[in-house]
Parts: sequence; C-alpha cells; structure tokens
Amino acid sequence: MIVGMPNRLAAEQSPYLLQHAHNPVDWYPWGEEAFARARAEDKPIFLSIGYSTCHWCHVMEHESFESPAIAGRLNRDFVSIKVDREERPDVDRVYMTFVQATTGAGGWPMSVFLTPDLQPFFSGTYFPPTAQFGRPGFDDVLEELARAWREERERVLRSATHIVERLVASNRSRAAEEAPNALALVAGAEHFARAFDARRGGFGDAPKFPRPSELLFLLREHARTGQDLPRDIVLHTLRAMALGGMRDHIGGGFHRYSVDGNWRVPHFEKMLYDQAQIVLACLEAAQVTADPFYAQIAEDTLQYVERELTDRAGGFHSAEDADSVPPEQAATPGARKMEGAFYIWRQDELRAALGDDSEVFERRFGVLPDGNAPFDPHSEFTGRNLLYTARSLSDIAGDTGLAPAEVADALLRARRRLFDVRAARPRPSLDDKVLTAWNGLMIAACARAARVLDDGAILGQEVGDDPGARHLIAARRAATFLRETMWDGTRLLRRYRGGDAAIEGYAEDYAYLIWGLLELVQADGDPAWLAWAQVLQARMDARFWDDEGGAWFSTTGDDPSVLLRMKEDYDGAEPAPSSVAVMNLVMLAHLSGGAPERARAERALTSFGARLREQARGVPMMLASLGAWLAPWRQTVVVGPRADARTRALLAAANRRYTPYGVVLPVEPGPQQAALAELMPWIGAMTMVDGAPAAYVCRNFTCERPVTTPDAL
Repeated sequence: MIVGMPNRLAAEQSPYLLQHAHNPVDWYPWGEEAFARARAEDKPIFLSIGYSTCHWCHVMEHESFESPAIAGRLNRDFVSIKVDREERPDVDRVYMTFVQATTGAGGWPMSVFLTPDLQPFFSGTYFPPTAQFGRPGFDDVLEELARAWREERERVLRSATHIVERLVASNRSRAAEEAPNALALVAGAEHFARAFDARRGGFGDAPKFPRPSELLFLLREHARTGQDLPRDIVLHTLRAMALGGMRDHIGGGFHRYSVDGNWRVPHFEKMLYDQAQIVLACLEAAQVTADPFYAQIAEDTLQYVERELTDRAGGFHSAEDADSVPPEQAATPGARKMEGAFYIWRQDELRAALGDDSEVFERRFGVLPDGNAPFDPHSEFTGRNLLYTARSLSDIAGDTGLAPAEVADALLRARRRLFDVRAARPRPSLDDKVLTAWNGLMIAACARAARVLDDGAILGQEVGDDPGARHLIAARRAATFLRETMWDGTRLLRRYRGGDAAIEGYAEDYAYLIWGLLELVQADGDPAWLAWAQVLQARMDARFWDDEGGAWFSTTGDDPSVLLRMKEDYDGAEPAPSSVAVMNLVMLAHLSGGAPERARAERALTSFGARLREQARGVPMMLASLGAWLAPWRQTVVVGPRADARTRALLAAANRRYTPYGVVLPVEPGPQQAALAELMPWIGAMTMVDGAPAAYVCRNFTCERPVTTPDAL
C-alpha cells in the first residue's frame, strides 16, 4: 500500500471511516474481504471501533494511525478493520462486552485483537504510541501480540475460545419469573435518592453524564406517589446541567458530558440522542412545574437541532465533533484541531466583540482575565474561559446598578453578537449520517414540544408566536423521510447518508421510531402514524422477540460475523430497546385496547424482573415502563376542527398538564376521525357538542360526559 493514497475506507459512507481513509494503515471495513484475508494469511485481526465525534479516537488516529512506523507494523503483522459503532452497534456491543469483562472498563476508541475466526483474545481502549499515563505503548502491544501469535498460538487460541464460551454463557437469559410489582419502583427511587448529589445535582461524582431516562423515571414516580423528592432531584439536576458549562450558552444544545462533578467543564461533542432526550425531560419538567425556565431550555435546544443538525432530505444528523481548529490558526495549513476551540473564549476577545455589554456578560458567565478553566499546565483550556452561569440576574443588577430587565437585554444582545462572531470560526465537523433510531428519539422530542409549547404560553411568550407549529413540521418531515427512504414495507434500514440508505435496522431502530410515531399521532392526530407504529411493532416482534426468555434481542441473528445475539439490558446514554418497547406496547394497548400488547409487555417485564429488583439504577427506563404497565391510564380525546381556536384551547389545557400515564388525541371530525376509528373503534361515536369542540376524558375506555371549555376539562 502506498502511504498517502486512499485506503479501502474511501469507498465507505460512514464519516468516521472516511476520517481514516488516508491513513497509511491498510484498513478494511467490517466484512468478508477482511476476514478472508486474515484466514488466508493466518494473521490476527486488529479491530478498531469508534465514532466520528470521539475526541480520543482523533488522538489515537493522529498519534498512531498516521504514524508510518506503527502503520507498517500493523500492515505486516495484522489485518486491520475499522468499525463505526453508530452504524454497527451489534459489532460494538459484542466486543465492548469482552473489553469490559476482561479489563473492568470500556470506552472508545475500542481496540480489540481477534483470531481470524473473530474470537477476541486481547483488548483495550486508547493506547498512546509509547508507554505513558500508566498505559502500555501501542507499538509495544503490537510487537508483543505479534510475537505471541507466532510463538504461543495454542495458548492464544485456547484463551480466545474460553473467553467466548464465558461470554455466551453470561448472555443466556435467566429463567422467567413472576412479574415485578410497585415495590421495585419504590426501591428504584430509593437507589437514585441515595446516589443523588444534593449539592451539585446529578448522581455520584465526576464525570457526570446526562442520562435522561433516570429523570423520566423519577418524574413518573413523583406523579405516581405524590412524593416531592423524586421531582426535586430532577429539577435540581436539569437546572444544574442547563446553567453549567455542559450547555452551549451561545448556540444552544448540550455537550456530551461533564468531566468534573460541578457540570462546569464539558466534553464538547454534541450528540443528537442527548438533545432529544434532554428536551423530553425538560418538557416534562415544564409540565410538572409550569416554570418557563425548563420550557425555554427545551425550545433553545430544539432551535439548535433544527438549525444545525437537520438534513436537507428531512432527517436529523447524528452529531457535531468536539474538536476544531482554533480561530487564531484558521489560516494555518494543517493546523491541529483542539478540543472545544469553537466554544471557548479569551477575555480580550469578548471585550472586543461586546463593548459596553462585556461587563454584564463576564459577570454572568464567570469570565476571568487568565481564564476560568481549572488550572492544568497541559490543558488546552488554560488561559481561556468556559462559559457557565456564575451569577444571577438580580446579583448582577445589584452590582452594576442596572435594572434586571436591562441586564437581560444586555445578555441577549451579547449572545446574538457572539453567535455571529463564533460563526466565523472554523466549525467542528458534522457527522451528517441520519440514523433511524436517533431520529425516532428526535421525532418524539419535536412532537412532544409541538404539544407542550404549542402557542408559546408556557414559554412566557405572547399567544400567537406558535413555536409548536414549527416543531410539528420538523417531526412530520423527519417521519415522512424515514417512511419514504428507510422503510420498504417489511423492514427498516439503519443509516442514510448522501442518498444512500443501508444497513439492516436493529431493535433500537424499531423501538425508538415507534416511540416517535406514538408521540406524533398525539400531536397531529394523523392515523397513518399510528397504523405505521402498529406495523413496525409487529415487525419488531417477529424479528427480535425472544420466545424462550422474553424481551427483544438487539439483532436478528442473521449475520454470522456477529458472534453473540445479545439482549441489551442497560439504559445508558440511550435506553435499551426492550425498555422503550414495553412503554410502546403499553401505550398501544391503551390506544387500541389490545390485550396481546399488554401480555407481551408483561412477559418482557417478567424477564427483566431480577434486574429491576437487584440493579435498578441500571434500568431506569424499564422502571418507567413498569410504572406505566401498573398505572391506571387516562385517554383524553379532543374532537373538533384543528383550525378552531376553541379546539386548540382544549388541547393546550390537556397537553400542559403532566400526565405520564395517559394519551391525548386530537380528532378532526370527518375522514380523519373515520380512519382513526378503524384503528381505535372506541372513538368513532365521539362528536362535537352543539357545534362546539368537545373533550372526552376516559379511563379504561369508559368516558365521562364531554366538556367544551378548558376550565371544565
């Protein structure tokens, strides 16, 4: 292979793989061509897994994969394969299980060494090129593993076989048991309360990750029990996240996580799935409290997504990178990218840009002459300022003699000015692939925002601003794109980029998209979304359901290169497919009255029974689904023309309330109602009352007398 010439990854669509297309490493994508070469040449495989916005993936590429010396060793002794974990979560999940089991930790970049028949025998994450930070050098690792493969082959193969047998055994489903009850919910809430950081928000110490499924569960426990503590944990955590450095105070949206325990210093990549789930948590907090603060954070985040992460075809892009070229080096050819360069500021930059508004801005966001980042002589942030909310508006007003309204106006002007200044900087790279699963989450967030934010009243805006209409358009557009591009009538595809739709969908693609569609039908009442959700659920059950153990496998099991057919049982940055699927089934049952959906949900909950009781903090979304399965549900149906202000007033009254165990359906009299009634016969006889739009509140499909005013509703 000629150094500097494109390698095989140049023909791929994944932005992550394309980032490595000019490495001197002789990379292969995951596939039979690479496996066949490993077998033919009797070489072990080096498998490197990451994603395009991963900072340490970039570091390892620069240090090792761009090194001719290390590339030469890899090309001589190994067959090297690159995998985008976001395109192939099935491959990632198998080998991450191995890494965690053998090293006690995990993360990306993931570095795994395999036999030619894909059995792992050694692993790690980031390796520096030479030994440092207490980690072995990558060059030394390669030399030792090549030697072991030549001289101790039998031991290596025996170890690999033993490890795979252990992984297979640990992956077997436990015997089904009795379905869990409300005691699991009580115990789960207590687990989170004990882990809660009452001073700083969140759970535990650094690093702190947003895991919105925790917050969604705790808000449901507040609704179920009336206890204040679960609610207060959520509100404190969301406020700390929104005020801290993890939020982009200039452009909106949230960074991936905080490296410190105070939510001050972020890891700067922005992921679509984080934006979607944080929006959902903020919207629910706004419903619980009627506090515009949470609604405004949701709105600001959605504006970021709709502005920066929306594909021209209609879907949503996956992420923005953490790294970019510092603005002062923008004109320097080959300048090295720096983490957070797009987002951090020197004090003199701020003063030059803001003029008289700078003092207010500096007080608000903790700006210091020598930078406000924790001092570290090796840090790229030293001497620069990470924006976080340091002072309240009232404190700044007291210090400056300005009225609070004047302070707020100055901050708004400053934000707009810095947005424009920042737009001239080199922007972090965009991962522009469209993933079905993550788009499902974003559709859910946009559709919920369309209902909750509606006419802007909860934001403190004048009625008539109507942000909800904008979010409904975004949700419909993305759902239409997925239906037309990623669905052939029998199967979903996972990834779209540049006109190319590919990769068989996984369980999460089905589950998350169904969630989005169930939110969307509640936003616009279009029966097509419900019909598609029902079809997708049937296909998900057919392709992924585990008849023996209950719940859903993550994959179909059709790809022989994936060693294990795994069942995700951890609600992490993204919730487990089974956790979301149970919630979907419960909602489908309360829309259509279907007993089969409830029975399947109960079977899945039963299979997770031990996990719910013994390791509740690992499955908060499944806990939320258990609460939904146990709760009495309410159906609220508003019948009336959507253009009628009286209909909208009834819908606003229903949607602003926090009713996690309920559905709200807008029903347009005429053909739409007739089509909905084919799917939900119980709404067929509902009518307007004396020509006025009417709301029906039903429990277990038994309805009270209709009402026609928001107060009565």
